[in-house]
Amino acid sequence: MLATTIGVGDTMRKLGLLLIAATMISATPAAAQTIDVRAGRLIDPASGQVLADRRIRIVAGRIAAVEPWRDGAPALDWSGYTVLPGLIDMHTHIADGADDEGSDPAAPFKSTEATTILKAVKAARTMLRAGFTTVRDAGVYRGLTDIDLRDAIEAGTIEGPRMLVAGGYITTPGGGGDVSGLARDMPIPDTFRVGVVRNPGEARDRARYLLDQGADFIKLIATGAVLAIGSEPGSLELSPEEMKAACDEATLRGKYCIAHAHGAEGIKAAIRAGARTIEHASYLDAEGIALAKAKGVWLDMDIYNGDWIEEFGTKQGWPAEYLRKNRETTDVQRRGFSAAVKAGARLTYGTDAAVYPYRFAGRQFAYMVRFGMTPLQAIRSATSEAAKALRLEGQVGTLAPGAYGDLVAVAGDPLADIKLLEKVAAVVKAGQVVR
Repeated sequence: MLATTIGVGDTMRKLGLLLIAATMISATPAAAQTIDVRAGRLIDPASGQVLADRRIRIVAGRIAAVEPWRDGAPALDWSGYTVLPGLIDMHTHIADGADDEGSDPAAPFKSTEATTILKAVKAARTMLRAGFTTVRDAGVYRGLTDIDLRDAIEAGTIEGPRMLVAGGYITTPGGGGDVSGLARDMPIPDTFRVGVVRNPGEARDRARYLLDQGADFIKLIATGAVLAIGSEPGSLELSPEEMKAACDEATLRGKYCIAHAHGAEGIKAAIRAGARTIEHASYLDAEGIALAKAKGVWLDMDIYNGDWIEEFGTKQGWPAEYLRKNRETTDVQRRGFSAAVKAGARLTYGTDAAVYPYRFAGRQFAYMVRFGMTPLQAIRSATSEAAKALRLEGQVGTLAPGAYGDLVAVAGDPLADIKLLEKVAAVVKAGQVVR
């Protein structure tokens, strides 16, 4: 039954992508061309150096050289701007196709597959134009649609950031990654439950299935969620054995797993099971920080979200359960973030974009500085440090020769005013001008 349902879903996805190709302007693939960018100032996140008046030469979509500007006419004159590598968001939900003005958390269940795909196309374009040239899309409710979106962007069919995707969620029945809040007699399509598991054997099988379909990593829902009915953030949902089985399968395939984990015990259980990054980490404690440091695990904490949910969710009448859980986790998460920064833990830039509008993806930078980071640390979290966590060091998050020609420009100095990254002036992805 599962195979039959997924087959129909595959057909719908192909039809949706054909519709997209026929009705939307395609992104231009990187050609074998040379482009020279004149950067007034250049920030190298890894070294912390700020260099003046630099030529960035991009050949066939890759950076060929960064050197002092001497002469000639630049293809892009950014001499009035500060230039950084393209930004990386480690936790987005683009493929679920949230609305522009903030997410209705139940939107994926209220939309057809074609509608979701079309919304996702717009979301991807918005995210890219906000300066995020690479993203990790941290799971979808409608299984596998993120894989097709990633592939369409890579093929140049549509415009969007470079994507790494999960294909779905490994979750318990009724857990934070399952469909919840529906009537007991309402049937749930199998495409929404591609990762629902009941024991370690099923966790391994579902991880294997998602990787076979083209997932880049495995997403575990280790604990309950804020935006899910009947799921408490502090409660462990997947067992340690289920998480380890999924992570072992990912490792066997040369991949890794990440874990949605709010609760303190869930965070530690996920780290011990082999998770590479911990998402949210709301109830992070000192033992969890020490364990993350000892295991080389990154913490990916969405510390802006709480304010948006409180303001927008209250205004829009989101379920009282969502708002209650958000209030319980917001301040404690920020205290944990500050403690992690002070302790020297590895931290990356992950926003949960979709909960709030994609065009606001840069708002978290100011929160990271407010709660303990220097501006350079915040920039590194979305460039060089994120690249390490993605296993793409030297490919993204850097302006070193050989990396993708991904650039953003801002009018001013983000090391003095980090809020400048909330509204980038220009974007280049793989040598192609986006805006």
